[in-house]
Amino acid sequence: MSDDHDTVSRRNVLKLGTLGAAGFALTGRASAQGLPPPSSVDIGRVENNKVVFDPWRSPADAPSAPPPAPLAPEERVGFAVVGLGRLSLEEILPAFGETKKAKVVALVSGTPDKLKTVAKQYGIAENACYDYEGFDTTVDNPDIKVVYIVLPNGLHREYVERAAKAGKHVLCEKPMAVNAPEAQAMVDACASANVKLMIAYRIQYEAYNQRLMELTRSGTFGRAVGMSATNVQTVAENGAEQWRHKKALAGGGSLPDIGLYCLNTARFLTGEEPSEVYATIYSPPNDPRYAEVEETVSFMLRFPSNFIANCFTSYGARDDKHQRLNFEKASVDMPNAYLYQGQSMTITQRQGDDTGETKLVLTAPNQFASEIDHMADCVLKNLKPRTPGEEGVQDHKIMDAIYKSAETGQPVKLDRIEGRDVFRGPPPEKAG
Repeated sequence: MSDDHDTVSRRNVLKLGTLGAAGFALTGRASAQGLPPPSSVDIGRVENNKVVFDPWRSPADAPSAPPPAPLAPEERVGFAVVGLGRLSLEEILPAFGETKKAKVVALVSGTPDKLKTVAKQYGIAENACYDYEGFDTTVDNPDIKVVYIVLPNGLHREYVERAAKAGKHVLCEKPMAVNAPEAQAMVDACASANVKLMIAYRIQYEAYNQRLMELTRSGTFGRAVGMSATNVQTVAENGAEQWRHKKALAGGGSLPDIGLYCLNTARFLTGEEPSEVYATIYSPPNDPRYAEVEETVSFMLRFPSNFIANCFTSYGARDDKHQRLNFEKASVDMPNAYLYQGQSMTITQRQGDDTGETKLVLTAPNQFASEIDHMADCVLKNLKPRTPGEEGVQDHKIMDAIYKSAETGQPVKLDRIEGRDVFRGPPPEKAG
């Protein structure tokens, strides 16, 4: 063997230790073509069953996100989606394409042609498609580990209890129920059946709101003084027939539907529970859309730290989902705070002898995919969900107090609850 060949072989063997077999093959090919070999920065390495790359940019640039590390299809947690309305078809089912730990394995609908069409689109077998009467037979399908309930609010309790009886874990859309007693009954049913119950508060899994929570709790900008939160949207003039305008199905109007985002986010950002509420309600007279539920609610939440949240929600104003937090040393604005996507964050504070604005740009995974993966993680690792049923019960108690305040015209005191995240489980795993 020639000295030159021996030298090349030793060099390649040394590179094999650094780059791995694939790197060795690529190095050999590059060498044969007279090209420079790839480096470890380009090839990366495997750590804890994840591919990891060393930084390829200088510290002046933000690092790129790590590559996704999804579970193999057979290792993912199977979900049945119950209800094929707009939210399921426009957001939830597409989000499964971005999950890393979950997969949709069954569908439930009361509309046969829609059920057949959607099942074909998502590759769901005919024997994994159920109508509402046959829902209880999901007990015989071992692929279904979690039932995701996306039904009108007034039906949540029934299907949570039926899912629990079938031994399935439950992810339930918000608001959890139509009142606090119903919500508590759902918690009790899941506890008795020893299954997990999580409420789909997607904002608590959204990247910008999570960062704002960190800034709020860390004291980065000093004391958190107050918050203004707006969530409004319009309803079609013929909207009176929509289920959201039937009290038995919705439980209320704009407050439990969209105002809940303002309420729950204020609780989530601070980790505190309000000790007092004050509210006023208005609905246009003689408008059939508001014969049973309210149009507009303005409410104030006072927290034990004296943080005050002023919240406004309505079905009568053009779409706007904005929140602003006022701190001792800065203000933070978030347009589109409660949208399914498109969040942004601007921080205004002193910069030297001037006032400056900083726009924070984050990598923001799909909110629905993040919450679904968190539920899957809780099943895989036997964890308490970050947003369990108890979190939903607390929101219903506060909303009951808001309605009482609006009815009486007086502030309503709530039981003072000390500590942070009293009703929540551990934080979700960081993306990546």
